[in-house]
Amino acid sequence: MRYPIVIHKDKNSDYGVTVPDLPGCFSAGETLDEALEMAHEAVECHIEGLLLSGETLPAVHPIEHHQSNPEYADGIWALVELDLSRLEDTTERVNITLSRRVCSP
Repeated sequence: MRYPIVIHKDKNSDYGVTVPDLPGCFSAGETLDEALEMAHEAVECHIEGLLLSGETLPAVHPIEHHQSNPEYADGIWALVELDLSRLEDTTERVNITLSRRVCSP
């Protein structure tokens, strides 16, 4: 899943990140690279919280859907890619065989 983010930089401030499709999901970084890294972590954490609460994930829209919003004027757009399968909480039974010496105390 690819989430659009918008990055703003005000004079004498860090880079601020907003995730339009995830209300309440924000991040920041001192550099543009750090802002992108922190945005990935914020999106992952936000999605994980929604899943743990049993909430449905909000729809993801293309960047063009958000560009007309004046709140995001002059922002830098990017995409944060998130592998949702890493956050699945489905258990799976696995039958394995281990060497006895691995199992012995």
